[in-house]
Amino acid sequence: MTHGDVPARGGAPRLRATSITISTARPHEQAHFYARLLGGRVTVEEEADPGDPTSVTWAQVKPPEGEPGLTINLEHEREWTPPVWPARPGEQRSTQHLDVEVDDLDAAVAWALGCGAREADVQPQKGIRVMLDLDDHPFCLFL
Repeated sequence: MTHGDVPARGGAPRLRATSITISTARPHEQAHFYARLLGGRVTVEEEADPGDPTSVTWAQVKPPEGEPGLTINLEHEREWTPPVWPARPGEQRSTQHLDVEVDDLDAAVAWALGCGAREADVQPQKGIRVMLDLDDHPFCLFL
């Protein structure tokens, strides 16, 4: 098999994406934000080990007990620079974002605002609302 070949379905190993890790200046606060926003639960809030030169802390948000869903890991980034959205030349870009399906867009926006999010200044599409979390990571609420 060469680099560009895709194995037949029966020969492929099982791969499942189960979580996403987001860099942040404040993992514990972000974890509580996402847990409230999504109805999840904070399952880990680690502090840096004494003497750890990276000062890495992290937190984890899982879906409600017994429900399937994405796990969100939030990892401290010592040299954090908030992204701008939409992207602008020469500024920190967001390299990914969460898409969150909702039944009622207006109610979901109001909920997100109450959780501490804010609406992005630019809203490019009907039926989608671009929101920003506590560290300005964009996420989209959509119908």
